[in-house]
Amino acid sequence: MDTLLLSRIQFGANISFHILFPTITIALGWVLLFFKLRFNATGDRKWAEAYMFWVKVFALTFALGVVSGITMSFQFGTNWPGFMETVGNVAGPLLAYEVLTAFFLEAVFLGIMLFGASRVPGWLHTLATALVAFGTTMSAFWILVLNSWMHTPQGYELRDGIVHATDWWAIIFNPSMPYRLGHMLLASGLTVAFLIAGISALRLLMNDRSASVRSTFRVGVILGAVLIPLQILMGDMHGLNTLEHQPQKVAAMEGNWETGGNVPLLLFAIPDEDARTNHFEIGIPSLASIILKHDPAGVVPGLNDFVTAEGEVLHPPVAPVFWSFRIMVGVGMLMLLASWTGAFLLWRRGVDAMPRLYLYGMSGLAFSGWIATLAGWYTTEIGRQPWLVQGVLTTKAAVADVPAPMVLTTLLVYLAVYAALILAYMGVITYLARKAARGEPLPKDERVKGGEAMAIPAE
Repeated sequence: MDTLLLSRIQFGANISFHILFPTITIALGWVLLFFKLRFNATGDRKWAEAYMFWVKVFALTFALGVVSGITMSFQFGTNWPGFMETVGNVAGPLLAYEVLTAFFLEAVFLGIMLFGASRVPGWLHTLATALVAFGTTMSAFWILVLNSWMHTPQGYELRDGIVHATDWWAIIFNPSMPYRLGHMLLASGLTVAFLIAGISALRLLMNDRSASVRSTFRVGVILGAVLIPLQILMGDMHGLNTLEHQPQKVAAMEGNWETGGNVPLLLFAIPDEDARTNHFEIGIPSLASIILKHDPAGVVPGLNDFVTAEGEVLHPPVAPVFWSFRIMVGVGMLMLLASWTGAFLLWRRGVDAMPRLYLYGMSGLAFSGWIATLAGWYTTEIGRQPWLVQGVLTTKAAVADVPAPMVLTTLLVYLAVYAALILAYMGVITYLARKAARGEPLPKDERVKGGEAMAIPAE
């Protein structure tokens, strides 16, 4: 394993760990604002209890997201100096905009949101929650602007091999940005919906029948049921955009080797890059052409079109893209089934009569959003190879000249630390759920002052 491959694995491990936490905080901030507004409107303590439980999850998640993000940013210098040397005139300002418009906003108002429930007027606490939620979304916006530009670069020119910005409007609103941003925001919403529904289901299995947990379970299931069809629609639009700008990625996703019409949608296959074919194919005739071209005879690009006469391969590794795409879609279909089944059961039976089997299933899906997000991220990022910036900078040209054993050592350390942190994170959330189910205060039972402050009313 050479330096290039090890550096790719290391950066992939870092960003895989990091993306888990913003995926939660982006949408959870808005859900907390919903709980806050419901409490303001009704004065019902269940919404206060819901807020005080989930704001602790938000704080823990936010902290891990910040720490892992800083670690990841170091690798631009240690592992990938060619990236900033070549495209730093675009990447640098975009990352700075994220800090100025998002991170500072979150840092200023997060303290009020977490510790000011009974110390500031209710309207100020509501405003702090709204601004933190807005800040997390703005952070996602700028990061996805940069990531989208790396896939579909626009508004630049090359001078002596260095990228210079010529049109910031074109850079920010590059062709894939709206689809990638929408897809990611909906992914965050689904991740949070299933996290809330799953943890609430776990508390229900622990015989917690408080009004708070019943309401959060209902919110999670309904939010998931509403968002999943929107995500399917957005995914289709994103796929069509990718077909236009990165056809080689779509060819890898479909496992299609030869350009032509009536391309089947492969449910299962084992891609073989050496033989340039698939083994053990199971597919639905013409469905890939129908999905991508809206015509059974629609022509879908093949991977063999992206091999030069000299034999250089200009398409991504097929098997990782092929399988990660199917994992993402498979988890999405499971989410559709689970959320719509839950919505139907809520309508017919209500929370108190939910079957225990369904509650076990939902608690098992609490972190399913992570699986779908990672699978989608791998599809996107591996599907860009061999390019780091499409058509501008290859991954090989950007890697640092660092001895492979040094990269391997740090990679193993990262993996060990990240595994421990993931287990600790999931353990703490489970601990909070058990503690709440037993009716123990979390961890401070504050009083509502004149009905204005956002805190849990005393019994």
